[in-house]
Amino acid sequence: MSKSQSNEEQWVAAQRKLVEEYLFREKVDHCGVGEWPAFHVHPHVALWAVQSKRTPGAIGWWAISGDLPTDYISSNDGRHPREALRAISQHWREVSDFMLRGEDHPDVRIGTPDQWPKLGDLLRRRAQILQEYADDDGMWQRIERTRSDD
Repeated sequence: MSKSQSNEEQWVAAQRKLVEEYLFREKVDHCGVGEWPAFHVHPHVALWAVQSKRTPGAIGWWAISGDLPTDYISSNDGRHPREALRAISQHWREVSDFMLRGEDHPDVRIGTPDQWPKLGDLLRRRAQILQEYADDDGMWQRIERTRSDD
């Protein structure tokens, strides 16, 4: 194993633990987080499938971690990792719009009103990056080829 593979595996393990702790704090009742991200760009972002407790074997949620806010969404917002990235991106753009207007979002609180200009801009930029990943056909073709080689 090369040093870069070792670093990546350590990063993935740390991100998985972060997601598990986050879901516990958020009281998400699930049957486990995937052993390996469904999508990741080391060391920036990892998207995790979270198994449903109501329907074992099915994805109930998607969780995201990395150099961005740790968050989760229902799998109803996307059954494929690419769809999940788009849904998270869209949600974060919506939240950032509220923050940048200086308004409370009805469901999400990030920081304090005096921090919203900076945090809203940062969240908007992260949302844009996720959208770019989701829109990159070449990236998804490489992922599919890699999975079919395994």
